[in-house]
Amino acid sequence: MLRLDSYQIVARIAFPAAFAGVLLFALLPEQLLQGLGLAFTFGHDKLNHAAAFVVLAALGSLGWPEHKAKLIVLLVLTGAAIEGLQAVQLIGRHPDLFDWVADCAGMAFGLTIAGWTKRLAGGLP
Repeated sequence: MLRLDSYQIVARIAFPAAFAGVLLFALLPEQLLQGLGLAFTFGHDKLNHAAAFVVLAALGSLGWPEHKAKLIVLLVLTGAAIEGLQAVQLIGRHPDLFDWVADCAGMAFGLTIAGWTKRLAGGLP
């Protein structure tokens, strides 16, 4: 079984990559994503948002457990910023308040998963 500090190291490496990936997929023009063959999940937009923020919240919480409040603020503002930037006509995306709600729901579930992981690894929140 991995120790808690092993999870922390892996999470600290994976979080920036996941964060950049979420921003990239959220802000690239729809036409470009379709041209690259990456538009396979547009039918499940809310689920995509929730899943992305599950990953970000879980990795962030495992990587920096002492900064959970800062992580929550960062992710809430990131979700809102994504929706604001999707309103820009250049990228051909459309903002939706419920996408941000899905981000927040995903974040809550990601924090829960991180808590379970910490307990299974022998650490306390």
